Amino acid sequence: MGTDGTEEKDGATDRGGAGGSTATTDVDVVVVGAGPTGLTLAGELRLGGARVTVVERLAAPTGQSRGLGFTARAMEVFDQRGLLPRFGRGPVPPVSPVGHFGGVRFDYTVLEGAHFGARDIPQSETEAVLEQWATELGAEVRRDRELVSLTADDTVVEAVLRTPTGTERLRAAYLVGCDGGRSTVRELAGFGFPGTPATRVMYLADVVGRSLRPRPLGERLPNGMVMAAPLREGVDRIIVCPHGSPSDARAEQATFPEVAAAWRHITGEDIGDARATWVSSFTDATRQADSYRRGRVLLAGDAAHIHLPAGGQGLSTGVQDAVNLGWKLAAAVRQTAPETLLDTYDGERRPVGARLLMNTRAQGQIFLGGAEADPLRDLLAELIEYDDVRRHLAGVVSGLDVHYPIGTGHHPLLGRRLPHRELVGAVGGTSTTELLHPARGVLLDLTGEPSVGAAATGFADRVTVVTAVPKPVDGTDPLAGTAALLVRPDGYVAWTAPSGTGDPVAGLDEALRTWFGAPHPDGTAPPAAQDPEPEEA
Repeated sequence: MGTDGTEEKDGATDRGGAGGSTATTDVDVVVVGAGPTGLTLAGELRLGGARVTVVERLAAPTGQSRGLGFTARAMEVFDQRGLLPRFGRGPVPPVSPVGHFGGVRFDYTVLEGAHFGARDIPQSETEAVLEQWATELGAEVRRDRELVSLTADDTVVEAVLRTPTGTERLRAAYLVGCDGGRSTVRELAGFGFPGTPATRVMYLADVVGRSLRPRPLGERLPNGMVMAAPLREGVDRIIVCPHGSPSDARAEQATFPEVAAAWRHITGEDIGDARATWVSSFTDATRQADSYRRGRVLLAGDAAHIHLPAGGQGLSTGVQDAVNLGWKLAAAVRQTAPETLLDTYDGERRPVGARLLMNTRAQGQIFLGGAEADPLRDLLAELIEYDDVRRHLAGVVSGLDVHYPIGTGHHPLLGRRLPHRELVGAVGGTSTTELLHPARGVLLDLTGEPSVGAAATGFADRVTVVTAVPKPVDGTDPLAGTAALLVRPDGYVAWTAPSGTGDPVAGLDEALRTWFGAPHPDGTAPPAAQDPEPEEA
């Protein structure tokens, strides 16, 4: 035990991190919060070879349904890691392609590859799948651990945790707050959290004992808005937003009688004789951290951004935060890429978060406003008749329109996610999605040009070179006219070579060094970057 009564554990020498630190650490990364964001990040870090411990305040998973499903882009992300079968899903969900923006309906299929996502998977199932995956990879999850303080300097972060038997210290190269909208990490580390306060409260409940008329995309009535959708046999999820509802903190402890009264006020239907297995509430408060990184402390998910939960975008954006950060943080820890690579996390994901807040605020005003919002609704209903508008909105709410400022050139895929394509190569069939399962970079050579693979020889420990050709498709082919492309572990295209160029590898070395560090002469990783043995439980 330490002199202050805290538990001390034998540490391992930090493998470098920023500034070549030689501090003693217990683990490479501490992730605070075992929700979807934190568990996704833990899995990504393990795929990248980092030692990771997740600490969670709750003693056990809540088992509550909470968020239902995820967007089309989040489904792609899970598919990239081979996780969709664990949800009982294929790459395209068996649901209607009809969605909405602020209650104004449109068909997602106007944008190729877009769909409504998964809307019937309770958050408890998502968390169970992700925890099993992360722990199979060697991540440790410690529950009943509440963060009470943290300190950070240029070499190490130290977290102090309250446990049922006392306190515990964990030292790490980095710490990531994935601990929700009331993030303790954000507060302790001094991140700013500007934004707009709540103006209304919405209630949620999982109702048993009534067969409610489905209102899956919501129904606006004079006294407010209600949604209803079956979760499973005999259980309906309802969302209730009465006009003029207070936005005080008391609503956070909503009871089912309050929810039933609000439902009756809006719909005229009495559901007071039913019971609820779960009741909660949320507001339209909208805030974003002023930075996603302060030295060795980072934020992801709801800890970095809170907003009206329109269209299941919150959970999905948090998962994408984690997938963007995981491979970068693992590379920095293992010194296979410069520590400055972490700066691109804030540079890429904070603008995405800002657009998320913009679109959810707009949807809230359109969908939840009273008569004063009718002109906005009418105008949007007119605009959505145009294909360009529908494509734009489908990209916004599905997450498929994310565009990072990567590289130079005008290829339509540069800085965007690589869509799913079936491929045929010398070793048989594969797909762009399957190639990303190991969370490595992929250099995809579509013409068999020898110089492409040769250029990546020194990156063999981080980048897989694949020679293949895409199977023909009906309609527009996003790979048409492309000789080769470099894909980051998160599925975004970092370099392209158009067909017929004089130099098929122009700019490739710079792109490889930017995203994957310096090459190794023999193409293998140095000893410091070897995959660590999983810690014993």
